[in-house]
Amino acid sequence: MKNSLWMPRIWMVTVLLLTVTGFAQMPLFTRYYMTSVPGFSWLGNFGLTHSLHYIVAAVFLAQVCYWVGNTVFARGWVLTPTGRWRVLAVVLLVVTGLVRMAKNDSGLWFSPSVVMAVDWTHLAATMAFGGLALIARRLSQPYLAKKQ
Repeated sequence: MKNSLWMPRIWMVTVLLLTVTGFAQMPLFTRYYMTSVPGFSWLGNFGLTHSLHYIVAAVFLAQVCYWVGNTVFARGWVLTPTGRWRVLAVVLLVVTGLVRMAKNDSGLWFSPSVVMAVDWTHLAATMAFGGLALIARRLSQPYLAKKQ
């Protein structure tokens, strides 16, 4: 499966922006005075980081759909072992992100325990996705490998 050079770069920028804006929602940057560093004050603006997180999440979903579309129709490729775990982490991120978005924007009511479970699962999936990316990089294992 041929992949252009710019797709992985856009993927990395997207994941980096999602991570930064996601952590800005907690609000870690204000709590640890990182917003007082010149150029970082925007990280303390909840409305801005919230909106930016949603916009970048839409780009992330588009990239996931593009990748799934190319992978499903690509013959001769299979997921590597780390690829399977990373796909699971992405699925968890997308599902919990959609549930969080429904809670935040649609007026749906969820019990506090469900909200906490979704929030912690979203955070755990983020950490797992990052950790698995580092492991895959260390092992030089991409998502896909040629079928033997």
